[in-house]
Amino acid sequence: MYVVDGVCYAASEAKEIKVKDATLLRGGMILVTFSNGEKRLFDTTLLTGSAFEPLKDEEVLKNMSVFHGVITWMDGEIDIAPETVYQESYPYDSLKSAM
Repeated sequence: MYVVDGVCYAASEAKEIKVKDATLLRGGMILVTFSNGEKRLFDTTLLTGSAFEPLKDEEVLKNMSVFHGVITWMDGEIDIAPETVYQESYPYDSLKSAM
């Protein structure tokens, strides 16, 4: 439990996480470095919905950028929250050591 601005929350307080760097790999995978120093792999092929449809075009996908800690495409028309990228990604080190 924690309190912010007089409001009591039942969960534990989550620290803000941002994307520091993102590198597109083969197969729609992105190697992401987060503000906490962790490196994780995120699979863009799992993004669903019409908002992410343009990412099926490899030219669009490879033109990503990190803007204020968020991965974006198409000059910010498409983005994905860093918390989502973190939660839906896989630790990079454990995959690397398994090879």
